[in-house]
Amino acid sequence: MLPLEGVRVIEVGQALAGPLAGAIMADMGADVIKVEKPDGGDDARLWGPPFGPDGETSLYFYGQNRNKRSVTLDLKAPADIEALHRLCETADILVQNLRPGVVDELGIGPDAMRARHPRLVYCSIWAFGATGPMRMRPGFDPLLQAYGGMMSVTGRPEDPPTFCGASINDKATGMFTVIGALAALRRRDITGQGAIVDTSLFETAVHWVEGQVNNHLATGEVPKRHGTGGAVIVPYQVFETADRPLCLAAGNDRLWARCAVVLGHPGWGIDPRFARGRDRVRHKATLIPLIAEVLRGRTRAHWIEALEAAGVPCSPVNDIGELAASPQFAAVDLVQALPGSGVRVVGLPISFDRTRPRSARGSPRVGEHNAEVLGRR
Repeated sequence: MLPLEGVRVIEVGQALAGPLAGAIMADMGADVIKVEKPDGGDDARLWGPPFGPDGETSLYFYGQNRNKRSVTLDLKAPADIEALHRLCETADILVQNLRPGVVDELGIGPDAMRARHPRLVYCSIWAFGATGPMRMRPGFDPLLQAYGGMMSVTGRPEDPPTFCGASINDKATGMFTVIGALAALRRRDITGQGAIVDTSLFETAVHWVEGQVNNHLATGEVPKRHGTGGAVIVPYQVFETADRPLCLAAGNDRLWARCAVVLGHPGWGIDPRFARGRDRVRHKATLIPLIAEVLRGRTRAHWIEALEAAGVPCSPVNDIGELAASPQFAAVDLVQALPGSGVRVVGLPISFDRTRPRSARGSPRVGEHNAEVLGRR
């Protein structure tokens, strides 16, 4: 039995954050009913290439909408709003990430829905938050990486502000939505009452840079970009070797002393400039070039073997192909083939009793389950 079997989730969302929240709960056993607009469904169906076997549905959509049932509702039509209410009578959680203000215009905002369905956990995913002067603004992940300060601390000091390649605000907001929904569901077990759960890409973006924000609040200083390095740990970054780059993470003084021995300079481990973490940070401009010069003298394979033997954390800098071909990637068995299409996607990064949940369904066609769920085509 999966942990969320018996829980019903209504997903009124598109793109990434809302559908990802639905996919996580579906993988954990929830019955997730995806509500799509009749004319084309979720916009993410077209976010390709590449596309799936039908040549029309993006692989992106397959990844975020596995294991769900799809129904089509025109939420501007009173009859379809009533159909949504009927679904909510049997639901535990509703997740929506429509454009800010739309649900209230349609009469399906959190206050209206909770008044009619007091046991419902109503989750809204905002761009900039449920309050404040920007609450009604729409937003996508790169906009929040920019506004939320993340770009300002990503990349090398000489580079312009840099975008993170993964949609980390969308994805983390989907995860926070699931955390909030399940916490509210747990509380409902005690009180019998649902809740309104608000998350936003903006609050997630701030959460990612909370360390930098905390430092700024304490010192008044504006954090700078450090390339691949860390601001408060040294060495903690990517270095070039004789052939390929290596990530070195000597995260405390003990590991640094071992690292210094491997590098052939055991004196660095007791040098007053470098022995303690705070001193290494202070003398970073001196130490990093010394380490870089040594590492360029031998191959990456040599350094990884030597560092690992000494227990010093290090890693090759893999591209996605190298990641997918790695033995560890195969060992954790994270990829699954979706039923029906055979499309392979990365699954839930959680196991229960040492078993990873697998999708019982593939990704649905637009309105595929209208008859099954709504009793109509």
